[in-house]
Amino acid sequence: MAVMDRQYRAAQRRGGRTAALGRGAAMSSTLGVEPASLLSAARASAATAYAPYSGFRVGAALLFSDGEIVTAANVENASYGLSLCAETLAVGAALASGRRGGLVAVAVAGADECQTVQPCGRCRQVLHELASLDSSDPAVITDSPDGPQRLLLSHLLPHAFGPDSLVIRAD
Repeated sequence: MAVMDRQYRAAQRRGGRTAALGRGAAMSSTLGVEPASLLSAARASAATAYAPYSGFRVGAALLFSDGEIVTAANVENASYGLSLCAETLAVGAALASGRRGGLVAVAVAGADECQTVQPCGRCRQVLHELASLDSSDPAVITDSPDGPQRLLLSHLLPHAFGPDSLVIRAD
């Protein structure tokens, strides 16, 4: 059993599922998938990351309303600015497969089970773009020493710039 799974179960025993999840009510009933399972999918993806320069392996798992999970891992490049984050690649894969909305949750995890990894600003913006296609506000689930933590994307990226921010002129 993974360390995070043990920590999650211990937090459940101490204070119920809400304590294990952090802010908010039980997620499994609203997500249809246990947060620890989604984090496990992200961690498994992190194991496939191409990170020869930093060694910082990150995986992302996107959960959609139909239950499908799309995963990806970060890909580094010798020209550091061309590196690609796991979340961005997962969103790209989802869009390339025809998904337009339905994003329920995003799990982001490092290969190290006790490492807390949050989406960077660019990834938050990319996730917002996908979520805005159907006005969803997905849960963002990350590992922490206290078990899975959950925040809404709107809390991670308040006042986000999105498609509704653009003014399109008809000349």
